[in-house]
Amino acid sequence: QVQLVESGGGLVQPGGSLRLSCAASGSIFSIYAMRWYRTAPGKQRELVATITRGGNTNYADSVKGRFTISRDNAKNTVYLQMNSLKPEDTAVYVCNAASLPTSLGTYWGQGTQVPVSS
Repeated sequence: QVQLVESGGGLVQPGGSLRLSCAASGSIFSIYAMRWYRTAPGKQRELVATITRGGNTNYADSVKGRFTISRDNAKNTVYLQMNSLKPEDTAVYVCNAASLPTSLGTYWGQGTQVPVSS
């Protein structure tokens, strides 16, 4: 069992920055990868960024060069640093953790809202 608690969302102006946090607890030894997804108004959920337990990262084309996913293993926390935010980044951002073996489960945070607006 893994629990994910997100924080850091909030209103930000275009061009601004925000850092989201996702703290994991429970059976965190099973986590293989952590991901940030987002769901913009009227759109399907989009995978934004991934970080594996080996430290490899991947990003959606729409956020490359602007967003950075990182980990603090001592705090069991993953971050999403979002820079140069655009109105089209407006979404509910949610943290996800995937386990190996996959039978151990997939976990989701509660989501945090990021409105990008002037």
